[in-house]
Amino acid sequence: MAGNRCEYLSITSKDKDPKSAKAMAKKGVFISARVHPGESNASWMMKGVLDFLTSKTPEAKALREHFVFKIVPILNPDGVINGNYRCSLSGQDLNRRWKAPNKILHPTNFAVKKLIRAF
Repeated sequence: MAGNRCEYLSITSKDKDPKSAKAMAKKGVFISARVHPGESNASWMMKGVLDFLTSKTPEAKALREHFVFKIVPILNPDGVINGNYRCSLSGQDLNRRWKAPNKILHPTNFAVKKLIRAF
C-alpha cells in the first residue's frame, strides 16, 4: 500500500538445459516469513534457511538439484518498515486474508497467491 516492494527469490541448481526432463521434474517449495511485522525472530530463521540453502553442504546441493525454492523473506514490508506489530497499513492481519485477498488492501497476499498458483 505504501509502494514498498515485496521481494522474492528463487534458489535451485543451475541446469545445463533448463528445459530438460530433470529440470522440469523439480518440485517446488514455497517459504515466507514476516507476515506479522513484529515477529523479528522470523528474519533470523529466514537468514538460516537462506544460508543453508546456498551453502556448499552435500545436503543443500541435493536439495537444490531436486527442488526449486521460492522464498519471500518479508511478506508484509509496509508493516515492518512502519513499525507495526501484527497488521498491515490497512490495519488488517494479513495472515487472515489468504482466502480472498484484495488487490488494493492486501497487495502482497494477492501477488504471492498468484505466484504460488503459477509455481
